[in-house]
Amino acid sequence: MDSQNVISCGNTGPKVRSDCRVSFELTSTGGVQIELKSKVKAMYGEQILKLTNEVVGFYGIEHCSLLIEDSGALSLTLAARLEAAIRKAIGSEKEFLIPFLPQNNYSTEKERYRFSRLYLPGNSPQLFINAGIHHPDGIILDLEDAVAHDKKYEACFLVRNALRNVDFYGCERMVRINQIPRGLDDLPFIVNHGVHLILVPKCESADQLHQVNNRIQELLDDKSHKIWLMPIIESALGVMRAYEIASAAENVVALAIGLEDFTADMGIQRTREGEESFVARNLLSMACKAAGIAAIDSVYSDIDDTEGLISAIKVSKSLGFSGMGCIHPRQIRIIHEFYGPEEAEVDKAKKIVLAFDDATARGLGVVSLGSKMIDPPVVKRAIRTIDVAVKTGKLNANWKEEVNNEVR
Repeated sequence: MDSQNVISCGNTGPKVRSDCRVSFELTSTGGVQIELKSKVKAMYGEQILKLTNEVVGFYGIEHCSLLIEDSGALSLTLAARLEAAIRKAIGSEKEFLIPFLPQNNYSTEKERYRFSRLYLPGNSPQLFINAGIHHPDGIILDLEDAVAHDKKYEACFLVRNALRNVDFYGCERMVRINQIPRGLDDLPFIVNHGVHLILVPKCESADQLHQVNNRIQELLDDKSHKIWLMPIIESALGVMRAYEIASAAENVVALAIGLEDFTADMGIQRTREGEESFVARNLLSMACKAAGIAAIDSVYSDIDDTEGLISAIKVSKSLGFSGMGCIHPRQIRIIHEFYGPEEAEVDKAKKIVLAFDDATARGLGVVSLGSKMIDPPVVKRAIRTIDVAVKTGKLNANWKEEVNNEVR
């Protein structure tokens, strides 16, 4: 291949798994020439070549040279690498779309628990193809800081295919786009492809969210479909405008704070105790409370410091935060346990749910607990508390039966 005319996408090397590198060159004669290097060529070579010819044919290419260096890539990854290289070479906007998994056909609500959200680099398929088995509340496919500048274009294709074809096991499907305005170019790759929530990094104004929402509406096939937004506050200006951002649009579900960038913006060092960000986190939490949305804390970056993580969660929760990001699956269980409802919250929720069941059984239109009337949102919140208590192992799934047995 003439290196000056070759477009390469993907990753290869001794430590690369579940990925491939595709090197593509347009030629004037010779038909479609494919060289495949793969340890699994004997078993899957025919399948790899079939998909490759399908993608090449989709773009109407009659003459080209292709080198595929495979490290166990799934079809969704190979298709993404091929499409990125071809579209970059010929300037096409046509999309080669792989099937959407039926089990991923679920939506998410504005008010739901988002204790944990697992960050995964959007250009590293080996890290996210099985991430759902760890059961975080959300999986973030990251197109921003976790992707090198020269890899951002090809990462978009991989993230799109992952949204469509990776089993997320019920997790909320999230994507962190690039900083606005560049992030607007990421939206065609995720809108209409199964994203539930978009994280908007380094957000400093309501106008940035209006730009995102306007572009989403331009792209949406179903204009009634809801895509949630979670702005990330990462600067002093963002903190000072937190309420403006939190109340910018109905589809803003939470504000998150990014302490690495925030402390850098302030010119201070981030510490284990987090005292340097106390005021900023307090302001952000209060802005969220005033706007009626959730506040989400930053990641705890030392994955080996379990005690430090527990301590950070306790402080975070005392400031009004209801969840945090994580960078390793081993942090998920701890985050769920310590952000989960405490015993007093669970006991109160049980009483509300039992009162609701009793009122329903008697055909009453109102629910009361003692002398207090219980509004529907309170019942709904109590049911969510019970669900999370069961999910985190703080309450048995058959707790109602246990209560009835005690009464007898």
